[in-house]
Amino acid sequence: MKNFSILTMALVALLLSCSTPKQEAETPEPLTDAQRLQWWDEAKFGLFIHWGVYAVPAGIYQGKEIEGIGEWILLRAKIPVAEYKNYSSQFNPVNYNPEGWVKMAKDAGMKYIVITAKHHDGFALYDSKVTDWDVVDATPYGKDLLLPLAEACKREGIKLGFYYSQAQDWVHPGGAASGGHWDEAQHGDMDEYLDNIAVPQVKEILENYGGLDILWWDTPRDMTPERAEKFLPIIAEYPNLITNNRLGGGIKGDTETPEQSIPATGFPDRRWEVCMTMNDTWGYKSYDDNWKSTAELILKLSEIVSKGGNFLLNVGPTAQGDIPEESILRLKQIGEWINKHGEAIYGTQANPFAYLPWGRATIKEQKLYLHVVQWPEDGILKLPLTNKVTKVHVLNDENTKLEFLAGSENLEIVVPQNAPDDILSVLVVEFEGNLDVQPVPSQGKQVKASSHDPDTEVANLVDGDPLNSWKAASGEQQAWIEIDLGEELRIGNMTVAEPWRIWNKKHQEYILQYWKGNNWVELAKGKTTGSGYSRDFEAVTAQKFKLIITGPNGEVPVLNEFVLNRAL
Repeated sequence: MKNFSILTMALVALLLSCSTPKQEAETPEPLTDAQRLQWWDEAKFGLFIHWGVYAVPAGIYQGKEIEGIGEWILLRAKIPVAEYKNYSSQFNPVNYNPEGWVKMAKDAGMKYIVITAKHHDGFALYDSKVTDWDVVDATPYGKDLLLPLAEACKREGIKLGFYYSQAQDWVHPGGAASGGHWDEAQHGDMDEYLDNIAVPQVKEILENYGGLDILWWDTPRDMTPERAEKFLPIIAEYPNLITNNRLGGGIKGDTETPEQSIPATGFPDRRWEVCMTMNDTWGYKSYDDNWKSTAELILKLSEIVSKGGNFLLNVGPTAQGDIPEESILRLKQIGEWINKHGEAIYGTQANPFAYLPWGRATIKEQKLYLHVVQWPEDGILKLPLTNKVTKVHVLNDENTKLEFLAGSENLEIVVPQNAPDDILSVLVVEFEGNLDVQPVPSQGKQVKASSHDPDTEVANLVDGDPLNSWKAASGEQQAWIEIDLGEELRIGNMTVAEPWRIWNKKHQEYILQYWKGNNWVELAKGKTTGSGYSRDFEAVTAQKFKLIITGPNGEVPVLNEFVLNRAL
């Protein structure tokens, strides 16, 4: 018996030494910012997944189609909390296939996945210990949805992030709500909500899934600096975690997050990531058939990467755990294009040229990748490059060398009559030396305006930083901006950056003029998008340009950047 007891104790000790808590991660060695963000800088393309109880009503409440994005149906339809919680009995994703989802993302060329651990309806896709409003306790499915996805990502070498709505929570008392609460069940103290629900849940999702790569905050409604700081001690325990700029309280995080639109000038001094839907909604909505085409999505990927950003493209699974076939098809087709052209996407840097009328470019080491959107009808592609060029060819076709002629200002490439790819062709230019690129004509030049708000500067328009702005003085609905380039230059494009989201629909009317002789001559006019705008026009040679701009909806005009680009 004595020997048996000793043997038993030894076996127990051995088992205890080998066992580990569920998905417990080893504490990684802290990295420098460059090391920590290197994989993200190289990845360029990721999958966003919006999934939750809102997939049950799927955009319909009491027989009516509810306007707006599907995951906001609780707020948009002002559904009573108790009634909304009843939908959880129909959330039963028996078709959920995490391995298939990860493989789908990988085959599409995506390098990371971000999924909604908890959205604004407060519903958690895992077994939270601080609430019963989660997939394990409130649904017939009764199993953690995040753990098998984390395991599949690790097997396939895909980075993983969790989206977490830290402020807006329309079910737990005290959570914030855009526009205010509509049900007494929501009333409570926000600080108590943060202390008892949000902060503990962030701790849960960071502790239990094998080490997250990204924590994606959203909508910092009512998040003061003091409230945001409640999360900082937890984040500090994960020094290699990447976070975005939506925590609130003035905390910048690692990345900017333009949504549903591509910034006109990118963010030269910040990492950034465009998140976008394939149709109009993030969460599943049964009747939203306004799908972007595969070609449109590939062109968006090219534009985003050429401006130095990442693309986080969304799918919204059903309550049964199915990803819509329209999404699957588009991801498959994008993957086919990336499989041929990934060299021009992954690990590249932004377009070094201020403006290319025929498309975009990326760069990696001594190679320029020309993303040709408009294939030249005359068979000549012009590139403002004066470096010595050793070779030009179609990507993945090095044996077919293209003829080229180097000039004092432009490189001229003789291209085939037909574009090599039906959607987006890529040419490779191999060059020597440090890239010699002409500066943006308008950047840092003399600029003046009819007025400016005391909290802004006119010089902000030409400083190359789209995170600051110029704003006209109060009461001036129409204003003007004048730029002196210092010399006559041939200009063929105007680009402006604006501060609003695309859904704000704050279009500004403009008239662009140039100084000719003794008069201002109209060059172009139209409306901006409100989130950024670029306009090509028939090139003119001039030194002075004026933009007359009318503010949106009776407001004063606002611009973050005003850029004039050379014509080739």
